[in-house]
Amino acid sequence: MVENRPFLNFLTHFVLIIGIGMVVFPVYLAFIASTRGPSDFLTGVVPMTPGHQMLENYGVLLGTGASNAGAPPFLLMLGNSLAMAILVAIGKIAISIISAFAIVYFRFPFRTVAFWIIFMTLMLPIEVRILPTYKVVADLGMLNSYSGLVIPVIASATATFLFRQFFLTVPEEMMEAARVDGAGPMKFFWDILLPLSRTNIAALFIIMFIYGWNQYLWPMLITTEPGYYTVVMGIKRLAAVLDGDTQWNLVMAGVILAALPPVLVIIFMQRLFVKGLVETEK
Repeated sequence: MVENRPFLNFLTHFVLIIGIGMVVFPVYLAFIASTRGPSDFLTGVVPMTPGHQMLENYGVLLGTGASNAGAPPFLLMLGNSLAMAILVAIGKIAISIISAFAIVYFRFPFRTVAFWIIFMTLMLPIEVRILPTYKVVADLGMLNSYSGLVIPVIASATATFLFRQFFLTVPEEMMEAARVDGAGPMKFFWDILLPLSRTNIAALFIIMFIYGWNQYLWPMLITTEPGYYTVVMGIKRLAAVLDGDTQWNLVMAGVILAALPPVLVIIFMQRLFVKGLVETEK
């Protein structure tokens, strides 16, 4: 039975509104700054209404970029980040789901040992193994390339573990029925397991997309040509100007543009994302 407590309802909604305000207000200030001139926020008075230079600021950022910061046009960096995020997300899901399928449905020596070796790589993120990884990428000639941006961060023990746990919940009767109908392992995987994993794939795609989009250390290390800069690197270069004042209007415009693709992915895939996180039975 649900009790009607007006004060408790008011308190919970009040706390929720305060929390939303704390999250939204910095984003609102960033948007306001992106519509103002370069010196409007240096006067000591923070404006709270949009300015009249929005189209000019975003046009300069997307078109010519900020040459004094050594950054290429922001549109190019958005494209690089988008390509990296999509390739990382698709690659992680593809490798992880195939690895989990092999571990669960194939009988081979040291199968459990192989899974735990994969699982232990969680203790070795890219930041821990960055020097040997860089050496391998450099020796293979993958510096300043999309393959160098994507391949070293494409494996995911977390996704492999999640797919394995889901495959263990699939009744064995499905596999036996598919075998009786003459379906081979790959047909069983393609026609049965893959459709059942749709919500899990959607949830992991969002997580891995944001992971790839937010990468900073690895792209900064292996890219020296501006044509391969990512959006996070671009924002850092816009903010760290050596000569002259930082153009905060362009920096904030870059922040707003950089936040849009992950937000849009979450909005359009929200339903599948929630189902993939909370659904335990298919």
